[in-house]
Amino acid sequence: MMIYKAAALLMFAALPTHLAIPALAQTAGADNTETSMADGIRNPNKRGPALTGGRRPLYRLRKSDVVEIQFTFSPEFDQAVTIQPDGFVALKAVDSVLAEGLTLTELHDTVVKVYQRALRDPEVSVILKDFEKPYFVAGGQVGHPGKYELRSPTTAAEAVALAGGFTEASKHSQVVLFRRVSTGVVETHVLNLKAMLASRNLEEDPELAPGDMLFVPQNRISKIKKFLPVSSLSTFFTPAQF
Repeated sequence: MMIYKAAALLMFAALPTHLAIPALAQTAGADNTETSMADGIRNPNKRGPALTGGRRPLYRLRKSDVVEIQFTFSPEFDQAVTIQPDGFVALKAVDSVLAEGLTLTELHDTVVKVYQRALRDPEVSVILKDFEKPYFVAGGQVGHPGKYELRSPTTAAEAVALAGGFTEASKHSQVVLFRRVSTGVVETHVLNLKAMLASRNLEEDPELAPGDMLFVPQNRISKIKKFLPVSSLSTFFTPAQF
């Protein structure tokens, strides 16, 4: 019996590290945050909550999106609806329903449920016909502040270049990235693009997500909170940039 146990231990020790001790590997990488400034702002290249998450999350409906609703056996109820500023859509013959923030599957289930009052076992198709194109906003000391379409994978440095590059007055060692993490709240990250570009090491240049906002200050930012209400962004951007 002791011989078998010894052989098993030797086999275990011979395994590659990532197979033999996955629990230790996960523990070692569990806390990978890093403070990059004296004010305690986490380095986004170490992946804070706002810079991680599902690689391919399902699209969630937004205001002004247009959705087509088709009824297989009741075409008289077919309709194209636009999500209103309050987030609701007005449906034929039934009450309005909240659509903003839902996936197409969730809206489908909601429409089926509400039409069960008027139809028996309704068969429904929900199709997204028009939607706001993915975008990012660049403001502050860039050549052309404004809103830009996010047509392909774009990093923070590339986004600044698309916005006309830095001005002579820019503090490009403290570019602030704002990313929405929940309704009404954004997470902030300070990026030292000056050092990144000087070292020509762009591996840590974060890729932008739809709706991200980059602000290039003129002066050094002494302190900025980790989480901010969306309403406070008017301090950094003008309404025209949205």
